[in-house]
Amino acid sequence: MTGDEKQSRRRGLSSWTTRRWLRVGVAASLAVLALLGVAGAWVLGRTQSISDDLVDVRSPALTSAIRLESAMLNQETGIRGYGLTGTPDFLTPYRQGLTEQKTNFAQLTELLHDDRAGLEDLRTVRDAVTKWQERFARPVAAQPSGSPSLLATERAAEGKRAFDDVRAAMSSQQERLLAERLNARDDLMATTALRNWVFSAIAVVIVVLTALIFEGLRRGINSPLERLGADARAISGGDFDHPITLTGPLDLRRLSGEIDFMRQRLVRELAFSEETRLRLDAQAADLQRSNAELEQFAYVASHDLQEPLRKVSSFTQLLQRRYGGQLDSRADQYIDFAVDGANRMQTLINDLLDFSRVGRLHNAHQSVDLEKVLERTLSSLSVAIEESGATITHDPLPTLVADPTQLGMLWQNLIGNAVKFRRPGEAPKIHITAAREGELWRFTVTDNGIGIAPEYADKIFVIFQRLHTKDAYSGSGIGLAMCKKIVEFHGGTISVDPEYHDGARIVFTLAPEPPESPGPSTMPEAIRSVTEQAR
Repeated sequence: MTGDEKQSRRRGLSSWTTRRWLRVGVAASLAVLALLGVAGAWVLGRTQSISDDLVDVRSPALTSAIRLESAMLNQETGIRGYGLTGTPDFLTPYRQGLTEQKTNFAQLTELLHDDRAGLEDLRTVRDAVTKWQERFARPVAAQPSGSPSLLATERAAEGKRAFDDVRAAMSSQQERLLAERLNARDDLMATTALRNWVFSAIAVVIVVLTALIFEGLRRGINSPLERLGADARAISGGDFDHPITLTGPLDLRRLSGEIDFMRQRLVRELAFSEETRLRLDAQAADLQRSNAELEQFAYVASHDLQEPLRKVSSFTQLLQRRYGGQLDSRADQYIDFAVDGANRMQTLINDLLDFSRVGRLHNAHQSVDLEKVLERTLSSLSVAIEESGATITHDPLPTLVADPTQLGMLWQNLIGNAVKFRRPGEAPKIHITAAREGELWRFTVTDNGIGIAPEYADKIFVIFQRLHTKDAYSGSGIGLAMCKKIVEFHGGTISVDPEYHDGARIVFTLAPEPPESPGPSTMPEAIRSVTEQAR
């Protein structure tokens, strides 16, 4: 076989899958075992056949031939004694010999019915016996008893020759039967030895096939899988640059290739994730620095600007009281604008201060009974509730681990909005529900007020975003933004139910215990909004 042929053969074998290797291996093993089984069955059948012939034919035939010879000797002895003495007792072994002769001839005829040479020998013996009996035995036995037989004396020599022929025929028969018995025994021994060799070979082939199968499984399946497992463990241990070795049958190599492709993709994803993480870390550092600066700005806006703002407000109000009506109408209007702007600016700064404190100053988590928090909220809103004639009902409220001040602000803003944004000429009706939803508590605050249009469902939670002018409804537009910040700080979400159209329904969730880290800071958005308001 040339080198090109060997290489072509290796390529052909390398394209075999595990299933094909198993099929070919099993088929070859079954074929070899079938051939060995046929050979073993033939040897067993041959051994049984020779054994049966030896036990059932050759040995009984030789025994019957020997018995036939013994019967003829008894006949010859009895006839010879009767002929010499004339005593009737000598005829007894003769008659017994006749009976045995008949029996043995019948047995030999039955045993040798398939043996042509054996039947020919039996016929020769039968002819010799018949001749001796007709010429000597029967005539002598027919002589009267009491005196020696003259016939026996006369035919003594002839009778001796005839019986010698009988003995020669039986001797030849026995020699042939003995030789055939010895040949059958030799065949049995040889076949037994062959049987032993065949079954030994079968055992050796089975052992070799078992060893080949286990070695093939080890090399073709176990070793590739172990190597694949070792590579996978190396990768799972953090060595993502460790390549997957392609070994074994075609399907296992395909599997290894797919896993290696996954590894390479994972390496690319990890590299991208690492790059993204570095960028996020840089952005987080920038955001942290920006938040610190914005918190400092909020502190300045809520403290350092309070004094000059109060001074502006005080002097504009003093100017209004002292010179109101003394100037023209346009001057009075300008003074009113200045006073109103200063007051609104002070309100915005105070609201911004409260907004910035959520999650920073108010962060005392403890077990809070929402029933009691709601009672305190209703007490603080009692004047507005009484003036509007509002009716407030609620389901049983749970006890949570939270900040009581923040939850009080939450209830106050939600219920205050429900009372404020009521329909003209209709008393507010407000209902609060609470139900467990998985790991969170789901709350709803439903009213029969003016409602919220679907297109503004997200806008109302943005700080300082208002849907109405300050002349129609008072407020700074920070209430629902503060509610959103409080809810997210406690691990929940807040939204407007778009399917409710008979008023407004605010839906929010709260965790039984607050998360370890609060939600994202909304201070930058708040600062931008208040800056725009100041402008």
